[in-house]
Amino acid sequence: MLLRSLSLSHGYETLTLTLRPNRPAKNRLSKIIKSCAPRKDLQGQSIAIIGLGKSGRAAARLALARGASVLAIDENKNLGLLEQDPLFEEYSGLRTILGNQDVQLLKDVDLVVVSPGVPPENYDLSTLLESGQRIMSELDFAAEFLPKDIKILAVTGTNGKSTVVTFAGQMLNHFGIEAFVGGNLGNPLSEAAFLCLSPSMKPRFQVAVVEVSSYQMEIPNKYFCPSVAAVLNLTPDHLERHKTMKNYAMAKCSLLSHMTDTKLGLLCFGNQHLNEAVREHAENFNLAWIGAFPGVKVIACLQQINIETKIASLEVPTMGVVSQLQLDAMNVMGTHNYYNAAVAALCVLGLDLGLDANGMSSTIENLRAPPHRMEIVHRDANGVIWVDDSKATNVEATYTGLLGLKQQKSVILLGGLAKVVYGEETNGFEQLIDPLKYHRCVITFGSSGKMIQKTLSDNGLSIPCIGAKNMEDAVNCAKRMAKFGDAIVLSPGCASFDEFRNFEHRGLVFQEMAFSS
Repeated sequence: MLLRSLSLSHGYETLTLTLRPNRPAKNRLSKIIKSCAPRKDLQGQSIAIIGLGKSGRAAARLALARGASVLAIDENKNLGLLEQDPLFEEYSGLRTILGNQDVQLLKDVDLVVVSPGVPPENYDLSTLLESGQRIMSELDFAAEFLPKDIKILAVTGTNGKSTVVTFAGQMLNHFGIEAFVGGNLGNPLSEAAFLCLSPSMKPRFQVAVVEVSSYQMEIPNKYFCPSVAAVLNLTPDHLERHKTMKNYAMAKCSLLSHMTDTKLGLLCFGNQHLNEAVREHAENFNLAWIGAFPGVKVIACLQQINIETKIASLEVPTMGVVSQLQLDAMNVMGTHNYYNAAVAALCVLGLDLGLDANGMSSTIENLRAPPHRMEIVHRDANGVIWVDDSKATNVEATYTGLLGLKQQKSVILLGGLAKVVYGEETNGFEQLIDPLKYHRCVITFGSSGKMIQKTLSDNGLSIPCIGAKNMEDAVNCAKRMAKFGDAIVLSPGCASFDEFRNFEHRGLVFQEMAFSS
């Protein structure tokens, strides 16, 4: 008689198999395969998933795969039933309810999992939380099931988080370290957790690099505990949901709430709201700064007359990180991306994976920005460069992008649906007056186009400002205004919902127009 013990990773049962030598090989193999079946740790439990966008659907599939019965809920009556989706056809115990909901349904389940697009005020979630109902964010629900040996690198902030997450993933891959890259970026963390249900004995990735939005942090998390976390910046955004900058900062800094003294937390230097929000967490981990030491700073060194080289100094002595990063080999447009790359490098080093800090410079020339972030999409026959920065959905993102284009004469497209800024007397576009002066002209468009045009004109814009009805008109006008060597840059400073489904849709339409030029 042969005794064999299989100890499997988190999410799998540890079983001892008794294999008899005289049993056929086929039967022995079937026993081994059966032993690797995922543990149904939620068997007998009922879970309500609220919000059936990408995150909610991923959470629903994870819950079903773990053995739960699922009540899938969304207020949008036009969504399809999950029961009719081929992705869910293998699962029983699933029921979809669309439209107005009876809150009593949520009181009758064992757990409520909330998608980031659902505010706590909806479905009376705030009251349910206060009453002791078990409620989790999709992020926390996924993190609970991730194997403990997978390290988490989490990045939040108003602007730049998608780029930093993308750069960090590319750096890890450069060193042969398998990484899941997702979260708010596009692939929900529940998809990463679902991958860990595979019968494979070895996890499919060593690190989860996760973009985190403030919406994902409104419900207190228990299991989402990064090894490295970064809060890149904080400027007015999403205030229609958070109401105040204090609330917004508290949501961002809650990313650091479960970190310990062996872990690295990065915070942008000099932001009053973040400084106040981080006070209750700051003594629990290695705190470093973006723009100061300990932390990371980007400096320009004069190598020869009129020739500068960009170097990032990475200094966190408590973690044994003291290094420099050569940045001149970057192929990404925009000088703000120097900081994005430097922060990504420090985050990767902070994971303590045994990487050579001095070898990080070898990753720089291979970095590629994610789509719709200062993405060079076309160089047309007239010598004009087309740049898609559709992800710039607020004024601060556009401002940062413009600062990185001082040496590139451009036609700038601003417009869409301007963000609501509570408690402010201005719409914020006057901030763009100074960086716009380096460029050819501005073209405004969309539902807020006239308002943006008036703000810029009233505040002394020194270059031509032309109004257009919609983005198509704006692009046609830009083609007439651009000269050889110029760039046409879509960096709207606004949400996209007046004309498009989202910023990705807006960017893709812009790219189609670029290629048809």
